[in-house]
Amino acid sequence: MEAGPSHQPAQAHTLPQVQFYSVEYPGYVQPASVPQAIRNIGGPSLETAFKRGTSKSETAVELRFDPNDPFVHPVPGEVTANNSILLKITRRKKKKDSATAAKEHKEIIGDFKAEAVGVLHKTVRFRSMVDFQYQPEVQDPLSQLRTALDRMDVQAITAYRVSPEKEDYRIPQPETVSQSATPDEPAVIAIAPELANQSSSSTVDSHEQKFRSNLRLFPPPIFSRQNIAQTYNFKGNPASMISTVVNEETGEEKRRLINRMRWKGYGPATIAFSDTQVPDQPPANVEAVRSQVDKKIFQRLQELFTERPVWTRASLFNQVSAAVSREIHNSKVILPLVCYVFHDGPWRDTLVRLGYDPRKDPEGRFYQRLYFRNANHPISRPSVTTRRQERTTAVTAAASEPGEEVRTSHIFDGLNLSKETAAFQLCDITDPMLKEMIENPDDVRDVCDERDGWFTTHALERIKAILRLKFFSLLDGRPASEEECEAVLQQAETDSSKAIATSRTSKLRVGKHNMAKGAMRPEEAAAFRLRATLDREKRVTAQR
Repeated sequence: MEAGPSHQPAQAHTLPQVQFYSVEYPGYVQPASVPQAIRNIGGPSLETAFKRGTSKSETAVELRFDPNDPFVHPVPGEVTANNSILLKITRRKKKKDSATAAKEHKEIIGDFKAEAVGVLHKTVRFRSMVDFQYQPEVQDPLSQLRTALDRMDVQAITAYRVSPEKEDYRIPQPETVSQSATPDEPAVIAIAPELANQSSSSTVDSHEQKFRSNLRLFPPPIFSRQNIAQTYNFKGNPASMISTVVNEETGEEKRRLINRMRWKGYGPATIAFSDTQVPDQPPANVEAVRSQVDKKIFQRLQELFTERPVWTRASLFNQVSAAVSREIHNSKVILPLVCYVFHDGPWRDTLVRLGYDPRKDPEGRFYQRLYFRNANHPISRPSVTTRRQERTTAVTAAASEPGEEVRTSHIFDGLNLSKETAAFQLCDITDPMLKEMIENPDDVRDVCDERDGWFTTHALERIKAILRLKFFSLLDGRPASEEECEAVLQQAETDSSKAIATSRTSKLRVGKHNMAKGAMRPEEAAAFRLRATLDREKRVTAQR
């Protein structure tokens, strides 16, 4: 019996550990144009896309047909995992005479050798379609600004100014080919009239063909990588309305869309402590809409500011019902008609009656505002749902119990605490010890000071020290004792002179750390916050 053919196992080859990365470039790349092809797909950033552990945003590769033009929409590419083997194919040619080569030109002559040189772990692929390209006017100021940003041309960036809107959304189409076209300024190609009117089915008349669009629709600074169009139910802005505008020079009427709900910029007049005059009239734009406000609410506010010339928002809103305070807050016009605001100094963020200057009235010292931070108070803002529920509860309580609608969150009596932030006017402090210190006539200055107002530095520091002690003691669940207050006053007497001399040498700058608020310096606040955290942990450990 004849034996069958013998089967031998294939020869084993060691796979090299050299790693390669490949790019499926959607175009013809010659050896001389390899640097340009790498530059088009990112250049140095291409190496970052291949690194292990990079984020998804860093692995995004974009093919730019013109890397120097920021308005060209790139083709998005993706870095995908791959386990292919890179082969090196070598062909060894056999020498033959010319006659034999002519007869066998259709045959592949030579020996081929395949050699594995490495493994392809990652591959860049471009599977998206090329988008339409839009080239804006090179001479447009926005185009020049974008170019200046790429070059980091500081002079060109600082010299940029927003040009006035000319509303020339259609401009005449040039009828001749520009002979002075440059690479940066492409030539304008005109269509011959006989070619333009060749099609009889064209619905565009010759008059419309003489104009071109000048809407200045610039591409966005970042293009979307989404390839599939999403369903978008486009609707017009319900707050928009058509308005007719007449050009005073030409008499031409133009229609445009305007936003009826745009922000009008209403607000109380704001001044600095260094300003010599105080406003006695509301701003012009507020005065123009005086007829739109509720007369009863406006009259009530006038009565309150006649009774007391300076209020905080909390104290003012506590004098009216919750519905009225909500109307004042939503109106944005009522308050600017009766008051102005200091943005620094002892009356910072208070509402001051128009024409009244607390810097010239020593009685204005009672309306100074003290504020200091509570390190334990959560900084996170409550949600919109929580705020709506609180407003609804307040309105319901006001409607059900109108006789008991007296809110005292702006008053500090040293025994009760209704909020976790310390911001009080001196006239709203009814604690006997603090009230005696506030009403002491011996602690009044002759000239109002930017930091301490009408009080001497020593007197105001004593008031703030006691107020801080009593406030934080109530936060801990107990009132401060007289012994603790005396100890604080003695410590203040010992340390205040040196501390005050150190902290009062530099002049306050508007918008910076304002010591008139009574707030601690950043380093003191950090130390206080650390001590508060340690004390809180100790109390929790003791309770366990």
